[in-house]
Amino acid sequence: MEQLNVLAGMAVLAYLLGSVPNAVWYGKAFYDMDVREHGSKNAGATNTLRVLGNKAGFIVLFLDLLKGFLATMLALFIPGMAEDPTLLFRYKMLLGMIAVLGHVYPVFAQFRGGKGIATLLGLAIALDYRIALICVVLFILLVWITRYISVGSMSAGIFAAILSLYFYTDNIFANLFFSAIAVLVLYTHRANIKRLVAGNENKFSFNKKESKEYE
Repeated sequence: MEQLNVLAGMAVLAYLLGSVPNAVWYGKAFYDMDVREHGSKNAGATNTLRVLGNKAGFIVLFLDLLKGFLATMLALFIPGMAEDPTLLFRYKMLLGMIAVLGHVYPVFAQFRGGKGIATLLGLAIALDYRIALICVVLFILLVWITRYISVGSMSAGIFAAILSLYFYTDNIFANLFFSAIAVLVLYTHRANIKRLVAGNENKFSFNKKESKEYE
């Protein structure tokens, strides 16, 4: 019972941590601007980069990644985890996903959040750095080739699910979890998919301060 009570408390904390709208608060604090009113109107690192510049974008990227990592690692503070690595891994998945949902639907920002890619990366690093590293390389490669951040993000999400089948052959929970991540990434990028199909998705460029591409 104690373990479940602590887990419930950690779940609330993970959601609140995920709900911290770094893009919104950073933009208002240092630029007197709500990034959700400009560019793609998305509270994410990429829109921050486009609207406020590279420095702000990378700071928000790091902070969003960090909250995903920290929320996932909250599972370490649940009693009994040292004796049960399997349960620890499952609790990490649960708390990490709750944080991502907090990022997408943040209570501190009228439930208007980002798409969760940086927070998902923090989660992936906390769960399995191998999958995270491979997906980052794939993301960078595809964005460099296509100039579409949405393509890199969606492809990395799908590939994470495929990689889980290789690294976790006998772990159905891990397979289902990474598959759920892929579905979530596709869902949050549904507007991008429509624009890609229509041929009017804007390409990413560090030379542009602002772009219409959603991220």
